[in-house]
Amino acid sequence: MRIIFLTTIALCFSMNTLSAQTFDLGSWNILNVKYTIDEKWSFFGEGQLRSLKFYSNFHYYECKGGINYKVHKNVKLSLGAGNYQTYKEGGDFVLPKNNDEFRIWPQVILFQSIGKLKIEQRYRAELRFTSNGYRNRFRYRLGVSYPFGKERNEYKPFQVSASNEIFFTDKEPYFERNRMLIALNCKP
Repeated sequence: MRIIFLTTIALCFSMNTLSAQTFDLGSWNILNVKYTIDEKWSFFGEGQLRSLKFYSNFHYYECKGGINYKVHKNVKLSLGAGNYQTYKEGGDFVLPKNNDEFRIWPQVILFQSIGKLKIEQRYRAELRFTSNGYRNRFRYRLGVSYPFGKERNEYKPFQVSASNEIFFTDKEPYFERNRMLIALNCKP
């Protein structure tokens, strides 16, 4: 656990020297809800709010939801849809909007466990209806997580996780972005 914590701190400090842009601390707020119908079917919803400065200069929000179907204990299929709004930088939802978007996205998630370490691979295709026209995007995410803490209701309440996700399109330039995440999660 100490190694994971020290690695996280080292990555945070090295990001400033690796970045070609200025380093500002923003916020990325996410609220997830999930309703499980049975062992195979579930529904989900999520809201996000993002800022370019630490809890100021809000410029993005999204609301999305969908359905999951567990084909196998290690394979889950999902179909989701959402509304994604991006505003001009420099304030709290400053007009004009940079993008008004509706997405539909099917995805496949593969799970594997090695001891307590959980590995996840996600493949997603996004059908994007934007104020700038229709576009496709393809995403691949590889993530690992480690649950810890005193077990409650058949699960550990805390989890440290890391993931890397790459984004591609079907038009030049094909590579769109690379997103890395290091997170600490808490289940109430």
